[in-house]
Amino acid sequence: MIQKNRVKSFDFFVYFISKLKEMTTINLKKQLIQQISEIDDHAFLEAIKTILDSKSKIYQLSTDQKSEINKSKDQINQGLLIGQKELDEEFEKWANEN
Repeated sequence: MIQKNRVKSFDFFVYFISKLKEMTTINLKKQLIQQISEIDDHAFLEAIKTILDSKSKIYQLSTDQKSEINKSKDQINQGLLIGQKELDEEFEKWANEN
């Protein structure tokens, strides 16, 4: 019986998600909150929580990583960058020399 409820819940979830593609983000959030508040299936709610937790991970950068990002931003602000086309040309030139 529990497995059957999970299958029904999952089928509903898949159907629900397919219909949500047409909605705006704000409307989608409102509808999700409303529908989640009506779900009593603990296992299904745990599955939703797992999905949400996987999307809300915050990645911590090391001091060195932050420093490298800041150096790169400074280089961009100083105009010290190269376009993809120029980079490709330089690479081809280098590759042909070696």
